[in-house]
Order: sequence, then structure tokens, then C-alpha cells
Amino acid sequence: MRLSPRALRAAQAAWRECFPLQGRDVARWFPGHMAKGLKKMQSSLKLVDCVIEVHDARIPLSGRNPLFRETLGLKPHLLVLNKMDLADLTEQQKIEQHLAGEGLKHVIFTSCIKDENVKQIIPKVTELVGSSYRYHRAEVCERPLIFLMDTPGVLAPRIESVETGLKLALCGTVLDHLVGEETMADYLLYTLNRHQLLGYVQHYGLDSACDDIEHVLKRVAVRLGKTRKVKVLTGTGDVNVIQPNYSAAAYDFLRTFRSGLFGPVMLDRDVLQGCPPADTPR
Repeated sequence: MRLSPRALRAAQAAWRECFPLQGRDVARWFPGHMAKGLKKMQSSLKLVDCVIEVHDARIPLSGRNPLFRETLGLKPHLLVLNKMDLADLTEQQKIEQHLAGEGLKHVIFTSCIKDENVKQIIPKVTELVGSSYRYHRAEVCERPLIFLMDTPGVLAPRIESVETGLKLALCGTVLDHLVGEETMADYLLYTLNRHQLLGYVQHYGLDSACDDIEHVLKRVAVRLGKTRKVKVLTGTGDVNVIQPNYSAAAYDFLRTFRSGLFGPVMLDRDVLQGCPPADTPR
């Protein structure tokens, strides 16, 4: 959805210029087994000919393990950026250039759900490895004969910023309740407004774009019938009051975003524009 220039300027005047990040503990959001997983992966490298790294296309530059390249040594490395159907790839060339600057020259954008570009993976692996396959695990292709060894997901041992952590959380890399559904919904609303991605207005039938998450979630809860009874103590006794279920509304807001109903999104647009996350040391 696009607002008229006048309506957009009026809405933007009340929008936040930055997201409050202080006091949020990223360390407790993500499990502490990443270093252990990377060490285990390193011990398995001698059994493989090529490494395929799968990451989310909505955050092609954030959350990847900076030690991954060092761990791989000289192994051929293919980066698969999946969920391209949910990502705004209008600056795909810029993404590829940024990754190439980090030494990642072999990148494929895919959508496993829609089977887009998935068939490019096997030919690319064949090209990188050549005709000599030394190690066999789970067979995934007969011609050429290719086997697959799966490993647990491995993020960076330490998430460098709260904003990066929030991006990863929006993409489902951590359980929502560890961060808080309402916190995540607030950061999502801030991001959508900042990028002028206002599909949520039409989807939920709101009067206009808004930067107040409590107001948005209240409207969402009322529209979807997500309310709950709360006992309130008064001078004459307990009274049941119907209140919006903000947690349920936040969950629906996140689920709708993840299903792509707000439109394609590039959560790393700030990185592409050369702006580090707000709480990253400079």
C-alpha cells in the first residue's frame, strides 16, 4: 500500500527516527551452543567435498557467522539465500557485490516452497567440486552421484548488536517468547514504516499508517476478535472487563509478516545503504 504524498508526510512526522535498543539482553535470546556446533562442524569437514551454507534472503548480510570462512579452510563454499519470494531483491546486485567483497563469490537465491532456482544447486556443487567425489553420506542425487551430510544451524557465537538480534528473531531463528512477541512486533512496525512498506494498513483495515504499536495491536485484536476477560478489583467487588489480547495480536502480526502478506521485505536495507545498526560501536 502507498499513501498519498501528503498523507505519508503527515504520518512520517510522528514516526520514530530510531528504535529503542537499550536494556535488551541479546545473549539470553540465542542458545549458547553455537561455538560447540561450529567445532563439531569443523571436525566433520574432512568428510565432505563442498559446504552449502543456507541463510535467509531477507537478511543476506546479517547474522552469518564471521568465523565460517576461516573454519572452512579451502573447501568449496556455496551460499544459498532461501525464501527469496519473501525478500525485496530490487538491490540484488548490490547484495551480491557486498558478499563478493567478503569473499563469497558463489551465491544462489532460492525459494524451496515455490521451487525457484533450487535446481541450480546441484550443477553449482558439481562445478565447484569437479568429478571427484570422495565421501558418501545421504544420497541426494544419482547423476552426478552426490551425498548430503546435514549439520545443526550455526549462527555467530556472539550477536554483534541488538538490532541484528531482532532481525534474526523476525526471521524465526529464535523462539519468539524469548525476545517477546510484542517487542518483535514493535520492531517490525518500526521497520515497515521506515521502509514505507505499509501493506499492514490494508491487510488489517486500519484507517492509516501508525507508529504506535499499542494502537496497532489494539486495532488488530479488535478486528480479529482476540480479546480476553480480566478481573478488575473495584470498591464493589470484582468486575470482568474485556481487554484486547495484545500478545495474540502481536503473534498474528508476526505470522502475517512471515507468510509474506505484507509484501516482500529487505531487513538489511540499512546495511546495504552503509548504515550500521543503531547500537553497533563505530
